[in-house]
Amino acid sequence: MAVEKRREREIEEMKELILSTASEIITMEGLDKLSIRKIASEIEYSPSIIYHYFKDKEEIVNQVMQRGYKKIISAVSSAEVEQQTPKERLKLMTKNYIKAALAMPEEFMAAQLNNSDLALKHTASLFKGASKEKPALAALYQCLNEMYTGQEVSEDTLEMTSQMIAVSTLGLITKSFIQTILCLELQIKLIKGEKLYEDFIKSFFSSSCYIYTCVVKWSFLFNTRHKEVQ
Repeated sequence: MAVEKRREREIEEMKELILSTASEIITMEGLDKLSIRKIASEIEYSPSIIYHYFKDKEEIVNQVMQRGYKKIISAVSSAEVEQQTPKERLKLMTKNYIKAALAMPEEFMAAQLNNSDLALKHTASLFKGASKEKPALAALYQCLNEMYTGQEVSEDTLEMTSQMIAVSTLGLITKSFIQTILCLELQIKLIKGEKLYEDFIKSFFSSSCYIYTCVVKWSFLFNTRHKEVQ
């Protein structure tokens, strides 16, 4: 029994070493530069050894990306968030999302700015039905749905508004990383004001929503055509 437990522990430790090394490569060099051979070189093992623990590079990437995404999910779905009113929950979810991203800047940006199919499988959110497939977006959608209970707001409008908020927040995070003069305190202030959120949400249900509808439809048609060509 002791031997089996030790073996299980060794397997988990080796998997962790491979995943952490893969994450470092992605962060420093980009997802496109990741390879089984490069991971093996970094941990000083032969490439064949890695295949004892993972099926292929895609499985490694999937697990690395899932780790980062779980941090975001945890941030926007915490017990503290769930106890708030819908309006307060929206504010806290966005605040927690930004704080989680700021805690892992290189890892976050490496994933979000990569347009490979492997990365987009985890990060893409601008498609119809995304609020049903993406847990973080689903939490945002549910929050908006509760905020507008009793009002005639379509599911498509709620989803597109969720996507707009997510994309806008991502833009703020990205700008904050690029313009490093912004400190964490100021970044949090940018999303803290109640009036800011009221204006923010109202704008999505007016002219911005129409513009965004066009963008989403164009993106959907483009992706459909791209798949047909492939």
